[in-house]
Amino acid sequence: MCLLPQVHRSNQKLDWSFSGLLCNTADIYDKVSEELEKGGLLDCECVGGGRIKHDPQAKQIHVYGYSIGFGRANHVTATEKLKAQYPGYEVTWDNEGY
Repeated sequence: MCLLPQVHRSNQKLDWSFSGLLCNTADIYDKVSEELEKGGLLDCECVGGGRIKHDPQAKQIHVYGYSIGFGRANHVTATEKLKAQYPGYEVTWDNEGY
């Protein structure tokens, strides 16, 4: 599962992403937003979700699908962030699947 929330601070929009072992987008968002909003300096907004298939042996990551509750994340943005974090990987995306 993949989640791409937007985090706002002092009228600035910051992109922040999270992936984890939680069951669904809502669970991930609840955990992330609770942590980031501590102290009242940040405000989170979920702008969509999706899935990530990671094959470390083939050095491939594929972003796809959507969240039923939050809709589809911008997979282009997620893919760009993953490429920066995983140099040497083939990182692709599409809008197919759930």
